[in-house]
Amino acid sequence: MKFCSQCGEVVTLGVPENDNRQRFICTTCETIHYQNPNIVAGIIPVMENKQGENSILMCKRAIEPRYGFWTLPAGFMENGESVEQAALRESMEEANLSVEKPELYMVMSLPHINQVYMMFKGQIASENFSAGAETLETRLFTEQEIPWEEIAFPVIRKTLQCYFNDRKNDVFPIRNMTYQIQRS
Repeated sequence: MKFCSQCGEVVTLGVPENDNRQRFICTTCETIHYQNPNIVAGIIPVMENKQGENSILMCKRAIEPRYGFWTLPAGFMENGESVEQAALRESMEEANLSVEKPELYMVMSLPHINQVYMMFKGQIASENFSAGAETLETRLFTEQEIPWEEIAFPVIRKTLQCYFNDRKNDVFPIRNMTYQIQRS
């Protein structure tokens, strides 16, 4: 950040009085600019198939980052919506998908990129789904069919691994995790 969004003047990096973190501070109007993590809201859309086995709907990305890789319907929360509304909106935008009974399943903090993922699980309301503008293809996968080597993001891989593990006992606790990249 170089300029104040309030008055347009130059900002400097400093620790405001009664604070303990560096913030951008306007040199003219003294506005303190707080920068906070982005919330990513998404859904694990579940459908029971004819054999009584659950399938998960996934989307093949039509945008960067990770163009052509598979993910769950998810994206950044917008101002003026709840986390649940954001997750449902993303499922509609990316897969033209209606989901019923969304329940919070996973909260995963990614401090290294300033994001918090909030993933719900829910039932697919209709088989009438299709690729949205940011999606090349939508497809239902059983656990055995998941393209693990083509998953777009580590947080999606971890979410799916936890879901399939929890499904074995049909118990889905709300999970709260932190994902740290391994640096050598």
